[in-house]
Amino acid sequence: MYNPKSLKAEEFISHDEIMDTLSFADEKKDDLDFVDSIIAKARLRKGLTHREASVLLACEDESRINEIYKLAEQIKKDFYGNRIVMFAPLYLSNYCVNGCLYCPYHLKNKHIARKKLTQEEIVKEVTALQDMGHKRLAIEAGEDPINNPIEYILECINTIYSIKHKNGAIRRVNVNIAATTVENYRKLKDAGIGTYILFQETYHKQSYERLHPTGPKHNYAYHTEAMDRAMEGGIDDVGLGVLFGLELYRYEFAGLLMHAEHLEAVHGVGPHTISVPRVKRADDIDPDEFDNGISDDIFAKICACIRVAVPYTGMIISTRESKAVREKVIRLGVSQISGASKTSVGGYCEPEPEEENSAQFDVSDNRTLDEVVRWLMEMGYIPSFCTACYREGRTGDRFMSLCKSGQIQNCCHPNALITLKEYLTDYASDKTREIGERLISDELQNIPNEKARMVCSDYIEKIEHGARDFRF
Repeated sequence: MYNPKSLKAEEFISHDEIMDTLSFADEKKDDLDFVDSIIAKARLRKGLTHREASVLLACEDESRINEIYKLAEQIKKDFYGNRIVMFAPLYLSNYCVNGCLYCPYHLKNKHIARKKLTQEEIVKEVTALQDMGHKRLAIEAGEDPINNPIEYILECINTIYSIKHKNGAIRRVNVNIAATTVENYRKLKDAGIGTYILFQETYHKQSYERLHPTGPKHNYAYHTEAMDRAMEGGIDDVGLGVLFGLELYRYEFAGLLMHAEHLEAVHGVGPHTISVPRVKRADDIDPDEFDNGISDDIFAKICACIRVAVPYTGMIISTRESKAVREKVIRLGVSQISGASKTSVGGYCEPEPEEENSAQFDVSDNRTLDEVVRWLMEMGYIPSFCTACYREGRTGDRFMSLCKSGQIQNCCHPNALITLKEYLTDYASDKTREIGERLISDELQNIPNEKARMVCSDYIEKIEHGARDFRF
């Protein structure tokens, strides 16, 4: 049954193959010579199979786990340097016809405040996000063909891109909406979206159907095959993710990597991003009701193993996680984080009244964007607001070839410094600006190409004199 080149969900995510993989991992996890051989392969930066990575995840030898962590940190540096891309989610609507048991947007929840942003409200929300300094958004919406049809989503995207406020502009809109048709993916592509993101939630088919008892999301195959339709519709970059805590984490890990292998096998391009959310408390949702929750240590191990298995992918962690957890996993491979996020419908322009709670889940990291940016810089990272690859057409296989060869850093490092300079000039507090100016001065010396270093310095000087939106 297992066939990574198949377009059928139950063949490229084969339950039997996952179970065999888990048995194989249990058999081999204490064979330290075999574990060492997998780590040696991972050092080549070409990635690992789902079976090999599953052995590393199962291995309990402390010294090998430490080796995996060190390797994950090094691979992150090799592919993404010390840059951390910043974004914010924008929830457009929480109307939803599905019955998902882990999400407060489910149809039977009658006490959550149902909201849908008008275009005028979107202007206010996006203006507030621009005033923070954000350049990249991920838009979210419940699945509801009446309240949230594709035409509404497209209108929202058009509105977002049209808003120019002072020096603010949203330069990239990523989209996280329900699985849809090839035709609708073409419409999203034509609207100029960046990455299409869809979490699988769980790759275990029986669990999936139990957790999605009603609504169009109940269809496991249609949901799981969405990325193939998206790519058929012309979307170059897609983002995978599972909701850890719904099913046994080793099962989900294997399924996630099999999905990445499938995209590589069929389309020649693996996932642009992989997200690692965990079930969190929300209106009428208690995470303790799900008995597959994972500890922070296991979560960190998952992140490290994903990084060594899929070295080229961007890894995303949201404000679902605390400052402490985010600090740990950024080192182990995460390359994109949200900042100052609201998971309510709106809430950036004006705080949402408690009696009108529309949030999808509780946020664990409630710091402002300025505080998050300063925190990253104090740890030696470059907060990046760059969207250049998407706007220069470096997407899909073009991005992947540059990323896998390491050449992408020739663009990304200077672009990160340029966009950080914009942020510091237009939005940062005095303390954050002081730290950031020192960081930029130091990091300019780390651009190896003299011509690129001179051009970057010139762009930074021009930003000081009022110019904006330079990119390599």
